[in-house]
Amino acid sequence: MSGTRRQSSPENTNMKTRICLGLVVFFTLSHGLFAAAENDSRKAELRALAGRLKYQEGQIDIRSGLATLKLPASFRYIDAAGTETLLSGIWGNPPSTKKALGTIVPAGFSPFDPQAWCVVINYEEDGYVKDDDAEKINYTKLLKQMKEGTHEASTERVKQGYPAIELVGWATPPRYEKQTHKFYWAKELKFGENKEENTLNYNLRVLGRRGILVLNAISGMSQFSRIEQATPEILAMVDFNEGNRYADYTPGVDKMAAYGLAALVAGGIAAKAGLFKGLLLAILALKKFLILGAIALIALVKKIFGGRKQITPS
Repeated sequence: MSGTRRQSSPENTNMKTRICLGLVVFFTLSHGLFAAAENDSRKAELRALAGRLKYQEGQIDIRSGLATLKLPASFRYIDAAGTETLLSGIWGNPPSTKKALGTIVPAGFSPFDPQAWCVVINYEEDGYVKDDDAEKINYTKLLKQMKEGTHEASTERVKQGYPAIELVGWATPPRYEKQTHKFYWAKELKFGENKEENTLNYNLRVLGRRGILVLNAISGMSQFSRIEQATPEILAMVDFNEGNRYADYTPGVDKMAAYGLAALVAGGIAAKAGLFKGLLLAILALKKFLILGAIALIALVKKIFGGRKQITPS
């Protein structure tokens, strides 16, 4: 009869229920299997990339005679191509428009070790940086200004959809070695609501005739003591070659940088246009691997390798 609905029997209802539950289980298991296969594929890809890294020992030429790196037995060197593979290919940072010169790593380094750290080397040919203000800088006051600048930049970052950033303070206050013209400091940074570990931004600089060797350590705060202990050794192993040294500067002939040591600390190399302009731009952009590196490393190890402490690439 038209309009009459046929009622299902209890057996039919139970059968439909079992079929639906079966499909749910099937798709759930299938998704898990696909995810596991994808994870295994990613592991294999990362191990293959790590296998391409070539670790050099001994004396290393930096930028065709610009400087020399004399590695003790406790450190190794990864060249420019290997550094890009490490930072972008393995650790997942955005490709940098300016390629690094290389990376210093401890002997026995593994990119999959959650405790791994490294020091990336760059060179900025901005000119001769005068150091006559070294003893006049009030770093306590400077830190306060930097915190205010970071907060301002963070507000803009949040508006653009990025996590907030906070400059917690000095991990190591700035120290300048007048005799060697080497400069280092470390900042502790906090990103968003990350409660696991703050980011360590450890900066080492070697002043030269026409520019600065920029060495930045990538790590979480948990590795601070190791890097702090290794800093004197790292600074001692790198120097400009004769003709490029700080003492080789010729007034009236060589270019002088448009910033001094205070701006170098506050805003990085880009601060030559103003004390905090470079700082704000760098934080807003969030394209620097030196800030992202530790976060990417920790997230990668936990996601891909399930929190295992060390994976040896095969």
